[in-house]
Amino acid sequence: MTTHHIPVVLTAAGAAGNNEDVVGDNISVVNEMYRSLLHAEDIATNALRSYFADFYLTQALDGGFAQYVFMTPDREELDGYIRDGLEAMGATAHLDLFNRTAALYDLLTETELQDYLEDGTAVGANRADGATAMDMLDAEFEDLFEAEDVTGLNAVWLRSQPGLLILSEPELAAHIADRVAQIPDLEERQAEADREDTPEFELIIRELCDVSGHELVKITMGDPNHEYNGETVLAWHFITDKGEFIMLDGDEEAVMVDSQTQEIIASVEFELDEDFADA
Repeated sequence: MTTHHIPVVLTAAGAAGNNEDVVGDNISVVNEMYRSLLHAEDIATNALRSYFADFYLTQALDGGFAQYVFMTPDREELDGYIRDGLEAMGATAHLDLFNRTAALYDLLTETELQDYLEDGTAVGANRADGATAMDMLDAEFEDLFEAEDVTGLNAVWLRSQPGLLILSEPELAAHIADRVAQIPDLEERQAEADREDTPEFELIIRELCDVSGHELVKITMGDPNHEYNGETVLAWHFITDKGEFIMLDGDEEAVMVDSQTQEIIASVEFELDEDFADA
């Protein structure tokens, strides 16, 4: 499926609402597509540009550019969507500010970056120049947000998309199901989604149980202040069909420890396990 033939989709209720409703509806539709295992290549590019432009605005409003970076797993990809989206919808002032902010952030020294991420706790002469400059750009963003209505521009742009589909909720469900049915590697995507939805500590515990021949019953709690060999470490307590145990997750190895005897029952060396190397 090529992106040239994939339409932007809105629900009838969302399209009939105000500008915030339209932008929010596109977000909801894209989220539902992602949940249904459609990937970026299966979704209209302009829908994603609108989606990530709003994501950037939301994060920057809440915690400045630092929060956008913190919440972004792949900045190269998202920066591209955001730049293209802001340009296409006519948010020229925000595009200029985004470019200036991203460029400065990428030039920060380690000290400047640390000061900036500390959210202003180092002030005056103690605050690195780059961090102060980033603070000023964040302040500029807040002022600009009031002056250039990106949400309004975004909504107008979405409504003007060629081939825009406006569907009822049942029609949307059928539309997504039809797209999903065309995925050639659907089983592989489902297996990967199941893995991604499982916390890493649970994956490690399940692997330890497999290695030791135990059947996991329940993970009971995480303890960040567990004392082991004279050190305070993060431990995960769990129950198997053979008793109560603890998982200790090190840099290169995780171990399964009997909670009563402190005996190591099993271990997993991450560098020897390709699955955990990717986790």
